[in-house]
Amino acid sequence: MILTDRKSILLACALLFCAVPAAAEENSIETVVVTASALPGTSLDPKDLPLSTEVLGSDTIASHGAPSLLSALARNAGGVSLSDAQDNPFQPNLYYHGFQASPLAGDAQGLAVYVDGVRFNQSFGDAVAWDLVPDIAVRSMAVEGSNPVFGLNALGGSIAIAMKDGFTWQGTEAEAFGGSFGRWQGNFQYGREDGDFALYAAGQALHETGWRDFSPSRLGQVFASLGWRHGDASLHLDIVADDTSLTGDGTVPVQLLAVDRAAIFTWPDRQQNRYGQANLYGGVAISPALSLQGNVYVSHLRQRTANGDASDAQPCANTPFLCLDDGSIVTDTAGKPILNFLHGGAYAQLNLTGTDTTAFGGALQLFAKGRVFGAANSLLIGGAYDGGRSEFGAQSEVGAMSPSRGFEGPGVVIDQSDGSIAPVRVSGANDYAGLYAADILKPLPRLTLSLSGRFNVSRVALTDRLGIALNGTHSYERFNPAAGVTYDLTPSLNLYAGYAEANRAPTPAEFSCADPDAPCSLTNFFVADPPLKQVVAKTWEGGFRGSGELFDGALSWHAGVFRADADDDILFAASAIQGRAFFENIGTTRRQGAELGADYARGPWLAGLSYSHTDATFRNPVTLQSPDNPKAVNGLIDVKPGDELPGIPADMAKASVGYRGDGGWSVTADARYAGGQVLRGDEANLDPKTAPYVVADVAGRYPLAERITLTAAVDNLFDAKYETFGSFSPIADVPVAQVRNLDNPRSVSPGAPLSFYLGLSVGL
Repeated sequence: MILTDRKSILLACALLFCAVPAAAEENSIETVVVTASALPGTSLDPKDLPLSTEVLGSDTIASHGAPSLLSALARNAGGVSLSDAQDNPFQPNLYYHGFQASPLAGDAQGLAVYVDGVRFNQSFGDAVAWDLVPDIAVRSMAVEGSNPVFGLNALGGSIAIAMKDGFTWQGTEAEAFGGSFGRWQGNFQYGREDGDFALYAAGQALHETGWRDFSPSRLGQVFASLGWRHGDASLHLDIVADDTSLTGDGTVPVQLLAVDRAAIFTWPDRQQNRYGQANLYGGVAISPALSLQGNVYVSHLRQRTANGDASDAQPCANTPFLCLDDGSIVTDTAGKPILNFLHGGAYAQLNLTGTDTTAFGGALQLFAKGRVFGAANSLLIGGAYDGGRSEFGAQSEVGAMSPSRGFEGPGVVIDQSDGSIAPVRVSGANDYAGLYAADILKPLPRLTLSLSGRFNVSRVALTDRLGIALNGTHSYERFNPAAGVTYDLTPSLNLYAGYAEANRAPTPAEFSCADPDAPCSLTNFFVADPPLKQVVAKTWEGGFRGSGELFDGALSWHAGVFRADADDDILFAASAIQGRAFFENIGTTRRQGAELGADYARGPWLAGLSYSHTDATFRNPVTLQSPDNPKAVNGLIDVKPGDELPGIPADMAKASVGYRGDGGWSVTADARYAGGQVLRGDEANLDPKTAPYVVADVAGRYPLAERITLTAAVDNLFDAKYETFGSFSPIADVPVAQVRNLDNPRSVSPGAPLSFYLGLSVGL
């Protein structure tokens, strides 16, 4: 909302029409408003783009103490909300225009995310692992409406993240932070420019015990960039390495939450990621009016998850074995029945998954400026390829449930002959290719016409390593057009309107779990391969944006509306088998709404205000399983056209105010409001929503000496009790000592309480 890093803003806006970045020429920053290729002579004015845009610079990302992409988006980006389905601060679901980018492969991914031109939606499930982005090294971030140039998953829009390099950041800085919930964090960054070469390196390490029981998290991240530029040519090599371990305790029944807000329902819920990436990108100006950019990259992700829950297996009625709800006897990998080894104790289940993915690809684009019939014209033409090769494995173990509702082993691996619960080994190969073009024509000084499009080709192949049920190959093709117009009503008032189409192909994860007769667990067990249709979103967007002086201060503002219809949308629908689900096409869903925002600066004062309304609904009737919903009839709920989609607050408001005093000290306060949201599993809108909430934060900086700065932050200043996500829990088979009569399956993810953090930054 408050943009203070001009160079970061310019580079982030440069990514609006291209997915391949190149280094900005330092001496061209002040004369180029927005650069499509970041090379001389390729400027585009943001007023010429027919879509909404929100840009955060590095100063904003670090305005609340330790740099944090997610915190900056939650506090400052209008129309963006975070839903903590996992209840871990480093892996929330991010919503924009009612579409989401989530770290969970079981969620529909409706936003395209790029980091320095590399597609960051992971190959196997299009999930976005936010913990793999080193916040300290982020130069800028742009959130925008739907644009087909960004390829797959840009249904609701895109997020383009630009990283720092030695040409844009020089110096040496070390930071240390500590505070509530056992958190400590150390950051460093180093940048140097030497003639035609530049080096930038950064890293951060973080550990916290977490504010909820059994909820530690650990992050280790390193980023390095080596750059070269000479004349009108540039070349960069970026390296990323991450090692993270996150505990997401998820939802907790409301009756247990009323007794202890730090309590968890069942555990463990842990995800471990090891990630490495190399990205080589660059560009060259062929002539003053023509430039070429490109990149190639390769990455590898090793992900392991462990999820403890109540077991589907319970003692049989008339035999000494364990049985499932349908009466079938539970068997092990040798085909032998599993004995009722606890003799009356509670059973737990541990779902283990492992995913190893190697991703690779590249892009090449040509940017040209000239005149067409005497009118100024800018043209971008390019092509991109993104591939992935994944190995996935999963198994369920049955064991004992501890008094604290954790899994106790050693467990026995479940292997049912009908495949309903069985070990899985599958290989996935996905190949995505696209050809794109965007043209901006100015027939009149005040009028700009834009036309763009992208042809996407997708191929997904699965190979079952334990049988044949998962074998299958699926191919999709689609051309997505976009068109728009902008008009300067006055030099400081701009009108924009546009139409865009975008698609996403079903992922290997979705294909592998699309059979209602063989559903998978919520931790992504895959057992069948029925076909799914690709999702196509058609978006209308329009509004006004302006700037000017007000009471001797600078004011910028925007107001816009949007409507997006997603045809053949895909839902991770609950199964009649408790705790399991499957992917299915559910017809059309609609996201529509309005956004208002303003930023104001006067002297040492900075202020921002935004409001957004999102109406996200089903457009077709559909009957869904929801076995834990108390309002369901025989475990079924009937969704009607107009029922709201889960997880999306209809109303959000954000406000911030900051003051910069003489000598470099500053203080910032912000508050955000979110309306209630429909619970996951209540797609028919039968139950009450989560409660609306308001959260306020405050942060400050104070220079202790030259190049030494003290930072302090207080989150949830008034210790609000709030929840950001809701669903239903299977409470029947889980003993909870804290609650005498646990009979309400309503379950929510609580927000973090009041917390304090201190930090020290030293520049060398």
